Amino acid sequence: MRAFSFLFLLGTILSVYSQSNLSYYLPADQKYDPSVPTPQQVLGFEVGEWHARHDQQLRYMETLAKQSPRIKIDTLGYSHELRPIVHLSISTPDNLARLEEIRLEHIKLVSGEKTERSPEEMPMVLWMGYNIHGNEASGGNAALLAAYHLAAAQGEEIEQKLANMVILLDPCYNPDGFDRFAGWVNMHKGIKVVNTDPNSREHNEVWPRARTNHYWFDLNRDWLLVRHPESQARIAQFHRWKPNLLTDHHEMGTNSTFFFQPGVPSRNHPLTPKATFDLHDELATYHAKALDEIGSLYYSKEGFDDFYYGKGSTYPDINGAVGILFEQASSRGHAQTRSDGTVMTFAFTIRNQFRTSLSTIEGAFEMRQSFLQHQAEFYRSAKQEAKSDPIKAYIFGAPEDTRRAAELANLINQHDIAIYHPQNTIKSGGDTYVAEESFIIPLEQAQYRLIKAMFERRTSFTDSLFYDVSAWTLPLAFNLQDAGLSAAEFRAAGLAERLSSIAYYEGKILGEEEPYAYVFGWENYYAPRLLNQLMEAGLKLKVANKAFRSAAGQDFAPGSILLPVVGQSLNAAEIRSMLQKGAQENSIDIYGLGTGHTDGVNLGSNSFSYIKPKKILLMTGDNVSSYEAGEVWHLLDQRYEIDATHIETNDFGKLRLSEYDVIIMPNGNYSKISAYTTNLSSWLAEGGTIVAWKSALNWLHTQGLANFDFKRKSQNLDKNLPYGDRSNRSGAQVIGGAILEAQFDLSHPLAYGYRSENLPVFKNSSIMLQPSAKPYVNPLMYSEKPLLSGYLSEANADALSGAAAAQIVKRGRGRIVALADNPNFRAFWYGTNRLMINGIYFGSMMN
Repeated sequence: MRAFSFLFLLGTILSVYSQSNLSYYLPADQKYDPSVPTPQQVLGFEVGEWHARHDQQLRYMETLAKQSPRIKIDTLGYSHELRPIVHLSISTPDNLARLEEIRLEHIKLVSGEKTERSPEEMPMVLWMGYNIHGNEASGGNAALLAAYHLAAAQGEEIEQKLANMVILLDPCYNPDGFDRFAGWVNMHKGIKVVNTDPNSREHNEVWPRARTNHYWFDLNRDWLLVRHPESQARIAQFHRWKPNLLTDHHEMGTNSTFFFQPGVPSRNHPLTPKATFDLHDELATYHAKALDEIGSLYYSKEGFDDFYYGKGSTYPDINGAVGILFEQASSRGHAQTRSDGTVMTFAFTIRNQFRTSLSTIEGAFEMRQSFLQHQAEFYRSAKQEAKSDPIKAYIFGAPEDTRRAAELANLINQHDIAIYHPQNTIKSGGDTYVAEESFIIPLEQAQYRLIKAMFERRTSFTDSLFYDVSAWTLPLAFNLQDAGLSAAEFRAAGLAERLSSIAYYEGKILGEEEPYAYVFGWENYYAPRLLNQLMEAGLKLKVANKAFRSAAGQDFAPGSILLPVVGQSLNAAEIRSMLQKGAQENSIDIYGLGTGHTDGVNLGSNSFSYIKPKKILLMTGDNVSSYEAGEVWHLLDQRYEIDATHIETNDFGKLRLSEYDVIIMPNGNYSKISAYTTNLSSWLAEGGTIVAWKSALNWLHTQGLANFDFKRKSQNLDKNLPYGDRSNRSGAQVIGGAILEAQFDLSHPLAYGYRSENLPVFKNSSIMLQPSAKPYVNPLMYSEKPLLSGYLSEANADALSGAAAAQIVKRGRGRIVALADNPNFRAFWYGTNRLMINGIYFGSMMN
């Protein structure tokens, strides 16, 4: 038995290393130019022997660009960690010499303009992209082979393909995550012995793992949202070129095989034309042939879908292109034993990704005319559909917060969508849209379908299962007023000049030149940043817990921030200078009041509470959602410039809790800190604040720190249901991502900064809270019919009707601000960010 084990291990080791040579990957009948360096000649190791770091991948791409007349390299931007985001333009030397001419001709074809050459004479544009998830490394390493092949392959066949194509090769969508993962697996790799045990540390990264970018975001959910520099650079290049076909190479579980699109047909988004999926089907035959040739198992039309337009394989579909998802079973490290006893090697995963890269090129070349015609027809038919749409434009704004509306306008503007200010102030649906403060988007434009995808409120579906979210309606995410305008309303609104970029309102100081005190409203999205800037300067501020009116007639709602001039660490001139800068940067008007004798409550009233600077602890580590912790980190760091200490659950016991004022507990299982419940209870009793959401509430409940009554939906399942339906039936009860309406008690501190009692919230969990019988502790509750957009089963809708979306728990002098839902979803849910911020600053005031 030991001899067998030794021979099996030896065979595995030899197999791993025998695969790591160029002939294992490349087509046997293909000749290559010996003057073009191979990856090994530049990097010192063969593809698959080590995980290439990002700097190594970049070095090889730069070397090819210098050595090969077929390749041009451009830097599109930089990641959060300042790694270059590069693109290779690959074609014949003649095409590269007139690359800009080709691009402009291609854009004309897409736009329906007359071109100098017929579509039959024009090259198609193929975008090949790799490694948007850092720890799905076979793609980024296959990019080395794809670039080598395109630079060095010889013969009439490759010349013909390059003459009729411009290939945009994006070797690494996620430089920071890719580099983080390479460092992990390489530091745990045996130099002489390859360990294939799935339990090996090499195959099990530590939290937060390398799937994500610097702030722990999944960049494959950011194509539509463009919250990060990696996405912003990519989307700008996408619309600069309008590719016909885009590939997106991923990995999945080690015990799987290989997936390529199409996905599940019933889960395609209805706004995507059927012709897109017909091209999916035709291109799939090329991938099947390529994998058949090397004996690799694969599947299609299962598991994955084409619904959420924020993913790399679906965003192209709503932009006239065709997006293709590849999913390769992962080795995670260099080799790993699977459940069936076979070994998945890194080299094998790379070969499948490389061979399907070649099949993509083959299919794109042979289907070139189909792809070009599809894109031209996509935009032509979109414009025709827009003409018959009774809605002629969408308009949106936020009278109380122009910055939030401008932030959405900036997001939309990045997608090659024509956006304007209306020429005239209009009313629609009971709301007023002031011309210079609102934004309007006509539907009769090429991006008609994408605009509809951003604004529609879809609640009817052919399938109740979703790989990702079922709704992302952008005005709801930003908590804006919006309307679809009829032809008459659109004519009344008119259009000012198209906005090439979005300018943010520059706030100013109004009122008295030498005031008694300054006041600014809490409604503005960046008011927390201004508050923090002032507190960091040592200034003392208060929050109004009741409304008041200045002598000049300016109304201030609860939540307004008061800065008295006297008794501060800065003199009056220094304070004014700081406020002028803060007002401008944060788009906030600040009012100088000449007297404290105001209507309602006076400025010296006990209805104003001192705001203490907060030292914040953010819980991270094992069993905590890295996505949701990262969303908190990103919000506080990037937008509000508020410092927070990240603490791993394993290290919680080392803390002196008295040094912290607020603990943020994102979605997660906190069993690792259960031994310190007594410490936490004492800290709460002494005045600490916990802001927690989703499954963190379960832990608080089980530890006796809060007494939540969790609601459960009714099951009512027939005992004789077919076994084959079990997955679909259980999946239909998942709340994968829907938008619900909640209703505020606007007098509550949790509601400071909100004007409307109706708040759209994003829900992607089954956490449901029964309203507490105690008064004043249910400040936010789901409405009777909560669904605004997306899919929600009837059982879930019934259970959520009237449930609590937020509760406040009193523990001695401390408070727990409990939220049923994540307030910071994917950094685009601007409308509910304030729930967490209000919990941080005003939680201790919630009596």
